[in-house]
Order: sequence, then structure tokens, then C-alpha cells
Amino acid sequence: MLLAYPFRVLVPRRAAPEAATSTAVALLLLAGAAGLIPTSVVIALAAGAGATLAGVRLSRLATRRPADPSPRAAGVLLDTAVVAAGLAAVVLPLADIGHTVAVLAGSLVVAALSVTGLCRLPGRARSSAGVRLRWLVESTGPAVGLALAGWLLLPRDGLPVPARLVAALALGGLGMAALNAFAGPRRRSGAAVCRGGVLLTLGGLVLLATLPAGRATLLAVPPLVFGMLLVAVGAADAADVGDAEPAEPIAAAWPRSVLPAAVLLLATGLHLGAGHAPDRTSVLLALAAVPPLVLRELLRAGDPRIPERRAAHRRRAGAAIRHRRAAQPRWLGTSDPPPPPPEHGHAGRAGDLATANGGGSTWSSDDDAAWSALNQRPVPAGGGGPGDRAALLDALAAIGDVPEPTGALLLVDLHGTDGIGPTAREDVLAEAVHRARAVIASDDLVTGCTAAGFAVVTAASPMLAYALGTRLLTALTPPYRLAGAELRVQASIGLAEVSGAGPADVLRQAELARRRAVQLGRDRVEWYDAFLEEQLVRRLDLERELPGAVARGELDLVYQPVVDLADGQPVGAEALLRWRSPVLGTVLPAELLPVAEDLDLVGELEWWVLDRACRQLSNWSVGARELWMAVNVTTRELITPDFVQRAAAVLAAYGVPPERLVVEVSEPRVAGDLPTVVARLAGLRSLGVRTALDDFRAEHASLAQLRRLPIDLLKVGPELVGVRPDGQPPLIDVVVNVGERLGVEIVAEELESSTQVEGARRGGCRYGQGFALARPATAERVEAYFEEFPSASR
Repeated sequence: MLLAYPFRVLVPRRAAPEAATSTAVALLLLAGAAGLIPTSVVIALAAGAGATLAGVRLSRLATRRPADPSPRAAGVLLDTAVVAAGLAAVVLPLADIGHTVAVLAGSLVVAALSVTGLCRLPGRARSSAGVRLRWLVESTGPAVGLALAGWLLLPRDGLPVPARLVAALALGGLGMAALNAFAGPRRRSGAAVCRGGVLLTLGGLVLLATLPAGRATLLAVPPLVFGMLLVAVGAADAADVGDAEPAEPIAAAWPRSVLPAAVLLLATGLHLGAGHAPDRTSVLLALAAVPPLVLRELLRAGDPRIPERRAAHRRRAGAAIRHRRAAQPRWLGTSDPPPPPPEHGHAGRAGDLATANGGGSTWSSDDDAAWSALNQRPVPAGGGGPGDRAALLDALAAIGDVPEPTGALLLVDLHGTDGIGPTAREDVLAEAVHRARAVIASDDLVTGCTAAGFAVVTAASPMLAYALGTRLLTALTPPYRLAGAELRVQASIGLAEVSGAGPADVLRQAELARRRAVQLGRDRVEWYDAFLEEQLVRRLDLERELPGAVARGELDLVYQPVVDLADGQPVGAEALLRWRSPVLGTVLPAELLPVAEDLDLVGELEWWVLDRACRQLSNWSVGARELWMAVNVTTRELITPDFVQRAAAVLAAYGVPPERLVVEVSEPRVAGDLPTVVARLAGLRSLGVRTALDDFRAEHASLAQLRRLPIDLLKVGPELVGVRPDGQPPLIDVVVNVGERLGVEIVAEELESSTQVEGARRGGCRYGQGFALARPATAERVEAYFEEFPSASR
């Protein structure tokens, strides 16, 4: 029951038999590859299971009583074809006529029945002769490439050259035809799925007939079994939907171009890696792929419909944009003020996806949940509006609704205009648009975006669009003159390709890339990719959940002991923050603190850590044990005027002696406000609190800076303990010598091996910390660890 529940949740009930069969076939293949089950048994069981399930599905279709008898006839024919495929794989090889001949004979029967059944199937695409010829020309080159891959991969021994060549050509043709079915303009129709399943089934039979006996024949099982299942699924969908299945606006171009090339490259690499040289047939096949590719490009260049269609769509999008220009700010070319923006609910998500430099996106639509979920801030006055978004979507649709679309969307955001007033801001944006128009193509479109930016839609290829983005950066960053003064701005540009994705998806992707450009420092162009989206969605979740985490009691501390390397006795512990989010799981400081800094929540988190750490330290202050507790503090919080007074108040509240507290600050961040940092550290030491410098890098500037800092402990990483790559002695010797002269004790942290521990001890480090000594743990576990030692001192 416990195992069945997730299966029911993840797999729809209608597809449960197919999912179970696929899982069983996968397990059989693994067992056969491992030699646990004979190959012939695996093929028989897998093919029998696939043919049985597909036959049952198709028999239901054959027994229907629809008004139109075509689905019933198609069901009978396809059912017979699937049964014949199962027999060809399981029974016929046992006959006396031979394995290869038997399977090929069965393949011919399957092909004849399947073609006849597909012709009777509802929803079958009925293209003109010209369209079919074009598809044939465009598919011939990749098909020959797949045939070449088959020629290189098929075994040489035991297979005559003519049979090997015929098998390779058959696999190439079947493979490309299957790609056309699964990636064509009607790829989501049941008829296309059924056709692709038939082609996969035939490909599996061809592999079964040509591959030598042994484990290699297991390669024929996946296309054979899954092809039969797809035949049944596609036929049922076609019978249910009929001719009502809408066509996709375009064919998916990349599978038909990329997959054959990838397969050919893999086959060539394996062939050459095995020590085989190219033979005459492989050279001829490679040359045979060239004329179809040249002919395809000539047909594309001479077809007037593609540029005419693109131009028509651009004119339509341009008309839509001109129609909405009255609703755009005057910086886009109109002098009339925009209509009042609609009010939007504020969901309270800090650091909204569209936020940059304190502003928010102006696009929101109740009927676009994907976009609305990422834009929940009020529309700022004077910026964009729903009309701008509609015009932008029209322009994206105009580029996307053509065969093999190319193009890109660039979202441009300007930073540094917040404090100049709305009129001056529009003047800056008007100048920015003027500069942008000087570098974009004449048929590229510019439309409103946010209160501090605009969008560019171009039909250029992705690489040229990226180059356009860099030119835009160069044009937008020079100073802007305002009433005798100069204003310098920064620009962030997000780029997303228009290649089959819907306009709303392209818009969302460009906005994700733009936000990434902001996070990485601005004045840059960022290209959307799926990993980027995962990162930013994770960031959004963190920004949404972190506010209120303290009040909800979701924060926790773990403690990592610090050990005296001379005798192995614990001397203290470092308090490490953990966020136990019920939504996101455990979040570590490396991911948590950057978000907290952007949301201005660092102070709240760090004072919580200091309070809980001091409370825990007071609980550990029993007997003769004098342990100290180290807490990390950011430079931003350390330099606040009342930090020393507040720290003293916390110590007094729990009765903790000041010398038992160690305040750590990260070395790379102290240089930004060194005099104030020195003053705060000196104030802490005047209370008796000890101070530590974390993440010390042992560079020349760091060593010079070290002399100015009033610290008691210096924490260094394992990279200073080991031998350097150039063979020079470890830098820890230099650091220890400097520490001895300054009266600073050295703590080697992040020690993860006994070798590193020994190197730190031999180098003169007094204290050590890391997994090799003690792992971070809860207060109860660390207290039990302390109890193992009779005493612990400072």
C-alpha cells in the first residue's frame, strides 16, 4: 500500500498499465545486461508484454460502435500489426527458416498492416504534394546521416555487406520518419504518435534481425516495446479526438537537426575509438548527405512565403504596437500621459522577480498565472501597462508563428534613475530609446517594459541578438545630460530566444535572465537557460519564505567544537545558523545570508544567533569547564553604532563572562570600512570580548591589514596548511610567525582529514576545527561530546 500510493500520485490511472509495463521491461533489460536472465528470454518476455498490452488497448478500439467505421477498422488493422510484431520477435525466430529471414518477413507483414491502419485512422494529416516533397527533401540529409551512423555501429562480422547496408538505410529512414512524426507540426495529435510508434516498432524489428545473437540484441527491445505501446496510445487518442486535434503553429526544428547530428557524432567517435578507419561505403554515405542539404537551403532561399509571412506578421505586430502607443509613456514617442495604471494586490514577496534597483515590473495579467505568480508588486506610476505587455506578446507571436523561427527578446532595465523625479526619468528613458534605435535594425521593435526600461524584439539569430545586447550596453552607459548635470546609469539586459516557445514563456525567460544580470552586478547581458531558471525560482522561494522565519521559530543553531591541537581537549564551539524551513528544507548560511542581505534581514538573524548562542553558553557553564562560543557577524552589522552596547546587554542578560564570547568577522569584507571595523573590534575587546578574523587569505594586503586589526584569534583554511602546488613550503609557517609577533593565536578550520590535522599541528596552529575533529551537531550532542573530556579550558 505504501509503495502503491506514490505510484498512483505520479502516474495517471489511464497510463498505469503502460508505466508498469515499461518499468518491468526496464528491469528485464537490466537483468539481461547483467547476465542474470538469458537474452532470448528477455526479448520474449518484453515483446510479449508490450504486444499483449498494446493488443488489449487496440482490441477495445476495434470493438467500438462509432458512427464512423474508420476508427474500428484502424483498430483491427493496428491490433493485428502489433500481434504480428510480437510474433515476429518471439515465435518466428524459432522456425527453421532462420532468425534474420523470419524477423524480416514479420517486419514486412507489420509494415503492410500498419500502413493500411494508419490510412484509416482519424486525424491523419493530409498535406499537399508540395509540402510532402519539401519534407522529403529536408529529411533526406539527416536520414542519410542516421544511415551512416547505423553503418558504423552495425556489426561487421556475420553480416554480409549488402545486408548491412540495407539495414543501415532502413534504420536511417525509419529513424528520421519517427523524428518527423514526433517533432512535426501535428506532433501532439494521436495520429502522429501512432505513426511514430509504428516506425519505432519497425526499427526495433530491423535491429532484432541484424544484430548478432547475444546481449547486443537487447538494444532492439526498447524501440520495439515502446513503439507498440505508442501505437496503442496514439490510436486511442486519435479515435477520441478525431480531426479536432489542433496543429502546432510550427514544427519543432531542433530535434530533427540536432539529434541526427548527435547520433552521427557518437557513432563516428565509437567507430574511430575502436581503431576502425573509414571505408568506402561510409565515405559515399557521407557524400550522399550533402546534395539534399544543399537542395534544402536552395528551396528555403527561393521560397517567397517565409519572408512574406514574417513581414506580414511584423506589420501586424507593428500595427498593434502603434495602436497602443497612446497608452505608453511619452519617452516612447507620444506626449499624452498614460492612463492610470490598474491597482494590483501586493502579495508581500520581498525581492520580487521583476525588481531591480527598487523598482517593480509593470506587467500583470489575471489570465497568465505563470507570469502573475512572478509579478505581484504594484504598477509604478508612469511606466508601461497591460497594453505594453500585449504589444510585446504580439511581436513575439509574429516572430514565433513562422516555419523554423529565429529571433530573440531583450529586456533592458536602467539603474540609477530613482532619485531624479518622474519627468527627468522619462527624459532619460527617451534618450535611452533614441540611443537604442541607433544600434538596432530597422525592422526590430521597441516597446514599453517597466518604469525604468524597455524591450527590444529582434528577428536576428541568438548569437547576433547577444551581440546586439552588447552594443546596447555600449550605447546606453555613457552619461546623460539633465539640466546642466550629468547622470550615469547602469543597464541590465536579459535575453531569451524565440524558438518554438510561447510568447508568455519567452517573456518570462527574458525577465529571469534580466534579473540574473542584476544579481551579477549589472552592466551585462545574461542569456536564459533552464539551470538559470532553477536558480532564480529557488531564490524567489527563499525571498518569499525568509521574512518571518524568526517569528515562526524556524531558525536553529548547530555547534562545531574547536579543539586544542596539543592535547585534543575541546576549548569552545562555533555557533552555525541553520534555517529549518518546512517548505524548502534545511538552508545553510551560504545560501541564506545573500538573500538576507538583499532583504535587509541580516541584523535580525545575527542578533537572534547571538542571543541563542549566549543562552546556550550559559547552560554549558557548569563545573570547571570554561568553554568559549564563537559567533559570526557581518561587517554591515558590526559597524552599526550601537553594536558594542547591544552585545554587552546580551551578555549581561544571560550572565556570561565577556571573555567567553568570540565575535568573528570575515577578512575579505573588513577593507570596505576598515577604520570603523577597527573601532568596533576595539570596543568589544574593551568589554573583554575576544575577536577573531575569519577566512584569512595570507596575501600581502591581508598581512598588512592584520597589523591594524585588534583581534585575538586568526582563522585560516586548509589551503594554507598543505604544501603549495609549486612545491614551496606551506604558508602556515608565515602566518604563525606573524601571529606570534602580534600576539594572535591561530585556528585552522575546515580540517577534513588526519593529514590536514597533522599539518596544522606541525605548522604551529594552536587550535583546530573541522570534520576530521568534530562535526557540527545539536546542543545536546555537543554537550555529550564535552562530557567525554574530564575538563576543558580556555
